[in-house]
Amino acid sequence: MKTKIASFLSVFALSLLTLATGAFADSETGFYEKDHVRGFISIGGDYRGMRKEFADYVNTVARSNGVHYIKAVKASSSGDVDTVQVAGWGDLNYKKFNDYYLGLHVNVGAQYKQFMTWMDFNFMPPQVSKRPDDSYTVEVEKGVTPVESLTFPLYDVEWFTYGADWMFGWKLFGENTFINLIPAVGFGLNLINMHYASHFDWVEVGNEEHIETTRDRFYSTLATTINAELELRIELGRLALGAYGGYRFVRYNDMRHEGFNQTYGKWRTNHTDNVGDTYFLGLRLTWYFYSQWEKKQADKI
Repeated sequence: MKTKIASFLSVFALSLLTLATGAFADSETGFYEKDHVRGFISIGGDYRGMRKEFADYVNTVARSNGVHYIKAVKASSSGDVDTVQVAGWGDLNYKKFNDYYLGLHVNVGAQYKQFMTWMDFNFMPPQVSKRPDDSYTVEVEKGVTPVESLTFPLYDVEWFTYGADWMFGWKLFGENTFINLIPAVGFGLNLINMHYASHFDWVEVGNEEHIETTRDRFYSTLATTINAELELRIELGRLALGAYGGYRFVRYNDMRHEGFNQTYGKWRTNHTDNVGDTYFLGLRLTWYFYSQWEKKQADKI
């Protein structure tokens, strides 16, 4: 439900922006002159420091030492032979992930006077914890047949995120000054993706016959975000160089795979509060396009 609501709000917000642009674009009757709107595109990269809760979340969920269930035959103390469901654990010691990563960004937006709005598309290179071997052996309870151990493949454990924020900013020192400060705030959506170490089994609580197994693929969960930043920008005509920093507030749903929620943390009653907050410092290169008014002025020269 939360995912559907967040998606609806995102589509609604983008639709509202489109309608507002059309409704107020008349320079004579609207509240802004459309000929003075100019577009821009930016590329940037930043250092993303993870809150401790975020680092713990990633290292606990992605590096889970899962369970493997098998059907086996075991003799009881009375001499009867029963079919039992036996759990087996492996000893997986994958290297922990760093509590920081490189964030990459592409921004596409528009500026009118001192007001700016843009979509910040963000992504990161995957963080990888290499597998220690091609496979591993799972030990099960002694005395069961046909086997007392099983071998399963191992994979690299990986995680990465990507998403988009709709940002709103204001140039404090004027529209086209050489040095400017630009505070900005926005909201958006983010996906975190994880690949597990092996084919782990998940059992439904209260219905132990329902078992699902993770596959050799990435699993994802969605988050809503609030992003705040401050940029110091130097403008050289149509080209600008900026240094920025800020904080991104993120709350992930529990990871869901094969019909199961992998809950994280103790005493959870609402499984949509997994912390994914980061603080960041970075550099950004921006290219401004000419507005219609600027093009007309250039034609007159």
